[in-house]
Amino acid sequence: MKFFRTLLAVALFSVSASVMAQATYTDAEGNKYEFKKHAFLTLQGGLQYTLGEAKTSKLFSPNAQLGLGYQFSPVFGARIQANAWQSKGGWNGYSAKVGSPAITADYKYKYVAPGIDLMFNLSNLFCGWNPNRVFNVTAFLGGGANIAFDNDEVHDIAAGIKNDLGAYELEYLWDGTKVRPYGRAGIDLGFRLSDAVSLLVEGNANILSDKYNSKKAGNADWYFNGLIGLRFNLGKSYTKTAPAPAPAPAPVEQKYVEPKPAPAPAPVPAKIEPIRRDIFFTINSITITETEQKKVKDIADYLAKYPNAKVVVSGYADKGTGNAQINSRLAAQRADIVVRDLKEKYGVSADRITYNSYGDTVQPFAENDLNRVSICIAE
Repeated sequence: MKFFRTLLAVALFSVSASVMAQATYTDAEGNKYEFKKHAFLTLQGGLQYTLGEAKTSKLFSPNAQLGLGYQFSPVFGARIQANAWQSKGGWNGYSAKVGSPAITADYKYKYVAPGIDLMFNLSNLFCGWNPNRVFNVTAFLGGGANIAFDNDEVHDIAAGIKNDLGAYELEYLWDGTKVRPYGRAGIDLGFRLSDAVSLLVEGNANILSDKYNSKKAGNADWYFNGLIGLRFNLGKSYTKTAPAPAPAPAPVEQKYVEPKPAPAPAPVPAKIEPIRRDIFFTINSITITETEQKKVKDIADYLAKYPNAKVVVSGYADKGTGNAQINSRLAAQRADIVVRDLKEKYGVSADRITYNSYGDTVQPFAENDLNRVSICIAE
């Protein structure tokens, strides 16, 4: 029950994180990418190591996995998977009593373990979504039902050692088909080969009841899978929009115009002084505090007073924290949030706003912490 409560908590956290995840990306050429929900298929094969008392080399067995999933956001996905083939058990140098000959044995049995995994893309969470990223790290947590069968080999071994030398303790020896719940967690390392295909390297750990390997040990049984395979995106994972080309200048038609008498000079309007407001943010934040919101209102009031005035909003991040990629995203989001408030809270027309961001490549202030800022200049 504790495992499934943990699984539910991770699911709720993943959904909340996915809501906040960046879902757009603009490359150096100005192409804009927008994340698109999509299904995916995984095909993998590899080796399983079953934790046990036999020699390590005796506890490896082949393993395969098939998965069908759905990527709900750049961060959060889920898959239905079936992991199957073979597990092993055994013991090494067992003696029923002092002086008795040591008995060594190993055995194998088959299983299929369908289940559900919640998948959490750590690269997109911490570094922002980038559809062209070559390497992605994804953590997952899941569970399901392990269906074990064909346990004849250990029955034959158990029968063979029941002699005057004693017998190995097999209090949990089972026969037929057994269904047991399991939990698991692991890491996927994805290497992008194309928009549709990635090379997938996976490691996962699985926990079951003590009765899985027929031996009573007083603790849970474990097996570990190392897998390699491919992930296929079923459908487009993003949409791409190229930047609009600059319009060609219209041809100028030359016509003779009869000169008109010069009009009387119009009165020179009073010079409008520009206004500047610096909206500061806390570390790793894009939230405008109540104090800084008053500065946004100052800009909106100025634009309302002077209908011909326009504003330029520039976003920055401090170079002393984070990295260039994170700071680029923060700077852009700080400019975006100020622009959004000007338009949605104060009704400023979009054609009166110009905005850009400089990440941490430009530091307008000498003091590091002051560079978590959006600078607004209206004139």
